[in-house]
Amino acid sequence: MLRVAWGRSASKNSLTEPARLLSKAFLGADSVQQTTERQVRGIGHTHQHRHHPTGRDRSLFPKPTSAARYSCSVRMASGTPPAAPPKHTNRLSEERSPYLLQHAHNPVDWYAWGQDAFDRAKQEDKPIFLSVGYSTCHWCHVMERESFEDEEIGRMLSENFVCVKVDREERPDVDKVYMTFVQATTGGGGWPMSVWLTPDLRPFIGGTYFPPRDVGRRPGLKTVLTRIMEQWQTNRSTLESSGERVMEALRKGTAIAANPGETPPLAPDVANRCFQQLAHSYEEEYGGFRDAPKFPTPVNLMFLMSYWALNRSTTEGTEALRMALHTLRMMALGGIHDHVAQGFHRYSTDASWHVPHFEKMLYDQAQLAVAYVTAFQVSGEQFFADVARDTLLYVSRDLSDKSGGFYSAEDADSVPASGGTEKREGAFCVWTASEVRERLAEAVEGSTGPASLADIFMHHYGVKEQGNVDADQDPHGELQGQNVLIVRYSVELTAARFGLSVATVNELLASARAKMAAVRKTRPRPHLDTKMLASWNGLMLSGFACVGAVLGDEALLQRATLAAHFLKEHLWDAERQTMLRSCYRGDQMEVESTSTPISGFLDDYAFVVGGLLDLYKATLQTDWLRWAEELQLRQDALFWDAQGGGYYCSQPSDPALLLQLKQDQDGAEPSANSVSAFNLLQLSHYTGRQDWVRMARHLLTAFSDRLTRVPIALPHMVRALMAQHCTLKQIVICGQRDAPDTAGLLATVHSLYLPHKVLMLADGDSQGFLYQRLPLLSSLSARPDGAATAHVCEDFTCALPLSDPEELRRLLLEPPPTPPPPLPVKLGANGGPCGTGPSAVPRAAGGSSGRRDTMGAMGGLVTRCLQGAPGPQQSSWLQPPYLTTSRRPCDGASTQRQSFNP
Repeated sequence: MLRVAWGRSASKNSLTEPARLLSKAFLGADSVQQTTERQVRGIGHTHQHRHHPTGRDRSLFPKPTSAARYSCSVRMASGTPPAAPPKHTNRLSEERSPYLLQHAHNPVDWYAWGQDAFDRAKQEDKPIFLSVGYSTCHWCHVMERESFEDEEIGRMLSENFVCVKVDREERPDVDKVYMTFVQATTGGGGWPMSVWLTPDLRPFIGGTYFPPRDVGRRPGLKTVLTRIMEQWQTNRSTLESSGERVMEALRKGTAIAANPGETPPLAPDVANRCFQQLAHSYEEEYGGFRDAPKFPTPVNLMFLMSYWALNRSTTEGTEALRMALHTLRMMALGGIHDHVAQGFHRYSTDASWHVPHFEKMLYDQAQLAVAYVTAFQVSGEQFFADVARDTLLYVSRDLSDKSGGFYSAEDADSVPASGGTEKREGAFCVWTASEVRERLAEAVEGSTGPASLADIFMHHYGVKEQGNVDADQDPHGELQGQNVLIVRYSVELTAARFGLSVATVNELLASARAKMAAVRKTRPRPHLDTKMLASWNGLMLSGFACVGAVLGDEALLQRATLAAHFLKEHLWDAERQTMLRSCYRGDQMEVESTSTPISGFLDDYAFVVGGLLDLYKATLQTDWLRWAEELQLRQDALFWDAQGGGYYCSQPSDPALLLQLKQDQDGAEPSANSVSAFNLLQLSHYTGRQDWVRMARHLLTAFSDRLTRVPIALPHMVRALMAQHCTLKQIVICGQRDAPDTAGLLATVHSLYLPHKVLMLADGDSQGFLYQRLPLLSSLSARPDGAATAHVCEDFTCALPLSDPEELRRLLLEPPPTPPPPLPVKLGANGGPCGTGPSAVPRAAGGSSGRRDTMGAMGGLVTRCLQGAPGPQQSSWLQPPYLTTSRRPCDGASTQRQSFNP
C-alpha cells in the first residue's frame, strides 16, 4: 500500500503533480517539505517517526509560543477534566475514544467520523476538515493546545467547514486512505494529519501539523484555512478535479493482485535478498538498522532468526543470528529499555539506544517479548529470557484491565514530580544524581573502599552529576541535569570495580531498582490510553502464549487464556459473527463499547487468529483452535480478494472508503496479509483444508513484485514464503494431556526455535476437534505400555515414534535436507505434467526415496503423481497410513518411517 515510501513516489506521476503544486500554493514550500520530517509510525526501518528526534533540523518545528517541546496542559494529554467547568463542550463528549475525548471541550464543532457529518457537509455544501491522530501523540497535543483551543481558529473551522476528528487507532481504514493521499501529494506523512475533503469525501489538500499562525515562510493554520475558504468559493472545480486525479492515480498505483498463471517467487532467492538488504542497513556498533532514530523493528529481528534456522551452517545464517542477538542485547542494555519499571519505549532518538521517545506501545511489548524469548531459544542465554519475562511483567502490571484485556499505550509526557502544570517528555522516567544519592544512601559492606548503593547503581547505569543526556539530544533543555538509565558496564566489570562478587552486585542492583521503582510510583503518571483494540490484544495474546510455553510458566499461560476469554466475551459479536475493533475502560472500571460498535478490520481478525494458534500450541486446548478456524472463515468472507488474491484492509463494501487497500509493509506491526499467510498455512495442517493452502499461495503470489524487488519491506511475509516453500513440520504428541511424560516431550518441543512447526496433541478423544478433521490421528497412539510418544512428520511422512525427550530433541535439530535439483517433469497418467510451478518440482524417478520433498504443501501431490496415486484434490492427511523404509540423506542411517500418502 505504501509504495510511495519505497521510491515509487506518486509525485513522479503526472496525475499527482498538480496536487503537489496546489499543496505548495496553499501550504507553502516549507510546509510541504516538513511532512517528510514526520513519517508514518508503522514504518520504523525506512522512515523517520512522526515526532522530531534530535540531530535533525528542527527549524521547521518551532517551539510553541506558550509551551516547551513535549509540554502541554494537564488535560490535553491525559483527558483529566479542568478544575473549573469547561467553557465549551461538543459532541465528542459522547465518544469513548480517549483521543476524541481529549477534544471534547475544544471551541470546535467536532463530529466523529460518520454519516451525520457527511450529511451535513452535503446539505450545507461545505468542505470537510478531517483531523486524524491518537491519544499519546505529542504533536497532536501541541496542535490541540495551539489551534483547536484557540477561539478564533475554532470559530473559523466551525463556521466554514464540517470538522471531523478521527482516532487512527479506532479507524485505521480511514487513516490509511487519507495518509496515502497525503504521502502522495506532500512526499511524507505523520500525525496529526490534516486533510480537507469535498462533501463526497474526496481529498484535495493535505498536510500534518500546522502552527496556529505564520512562522517565517510557513503559513499557519489560520492562513491555510483562509486560502482554502477563498479557493472553495472562486476555484472549486480546480480543487475537486486535482484531488480526483490524484485519487485515480492512487487507485491504480496501490493495486496489488496476482497475474493469471503466476506463482509465488522462489523463497530462497527472496530470503537471501531480504537478508542482504537488512545487512546493508545494519549498524555494526550498537545493532539496529540505520543510524538515528532507531526503531526496535521486531519483524526484522524475527526474520533474521528464522533465516538462521534454515541456514545454520552457512556464513550468512551465522551473520543473521549475530545481527539479531546483538541488536536485542544492545536494546535491552540501552535507555530504550525501562530498567526500573520494565517494558520498552517507542524508539531511540540516537544511534546507541540511549535517549528514547518515552511513549510505550502495547504492540511493541507484544512483539519484543516474542523476539526475546526466541533469542533465548536459539542462544540459551538466560539474559534474553529475563528480558522477555520482565516485558510481560510491565504489561501485566501497567497495561492490563481486570477483564483480561490490554490497554493500548502510555504517553511520553507527564507532569514533573517537582511541580508545575506543564508536562515534559520523560519526566516520569528520568533521574537526577541527587535523587539517586538520596534514595540509595546506604553503605555497602565488603567493597574496596567506602561505597554506597548509589555509587554502585550510578556506575553501572551511567548516572552523572550533571546528567547524562547530551545537549544535542535535548535542544529545548527538558532533560537538562537528568539521567536516562543505560547499562554502561557488565555486572562482572561493576563487581570488579567495587571488589564484590557478581552475585552480590546482582542482588544490590535488584534492590536498588526496586527502591527506585517505589519512588517512581509517587510521581504523577503519564496518560494511559485505556482503549482495548482487538488487533493489539491478539498480538499480546501471542506474546504471553509464546513466552509462557517456552519458559514453562503457568502464570503467563493463564494470563494468555484470560486474554483469549476477554476477546471472545467483549470483542466478538457471536450473533453477527463479527469481530469488533475496540472497547474501553469505563468510569467505573467496567468494559464499555460505543453506542454503535466499530466492526473489526483485517488486522483484528488476522492478529487474533494468530494469537489463538499460538495459544493452542501453548495449552493444547482445542477450543481455541476451533475459534481460530471460525474467525478465519469469517475473515475470508469479509476481506478476501478472490480474483487478485490477498486480503483488503477493510471491507470492500464500505462506500465511505475511496481506496481499497492491501497493506504491503511490515512495519511497527506486521502486515495483516503477512500474518494471514502464516495463519492459512498452519490452519490447513490443523483442519485438512487444502483450499487454505491454495489461498496462501495466491496471497503470496499477489505480493510477488514487492517480495522480489524489496523484500525488506515485508520481512514477516518472507518468513511465510519460506514456510510455504519448506513445508511445515508436524509434531504430534500422543499421550494424556497432564501426564509427566507428555509434559517432558512438550517441554522439549517448546525449548527449541522451530519457526515452521505445527504442534498437535493426540489424546485419544476420537470426538475431538482434531480427530474430526484429521482422521489420520486415530491411527497414531502412545506406546502399548501407555508411555507418551512423539511423531515428527514432514511433507506427510513421519519418523517412527519417539518417547525419549533427548532423542526427540536430536531429531528436531537435524538440518533440513537439501532439495533436489530441478529435473524434467515426469508426465502423469493423463499425459500432462504432474503439478505446476515451483512447489511441484518432482524428484527423479528411481532417486533416493529417503529424500524429503521440501517444496511446500504441494509436495504431497508430487509424491502421489510419481506413484500413480489419486489427484491433487485429496489430502494425504485424510488417508490411512502405510509403512515404508527410507534412508535419511543427512546421516545415511536406514530408518523405518511412516508415510501418509494414499
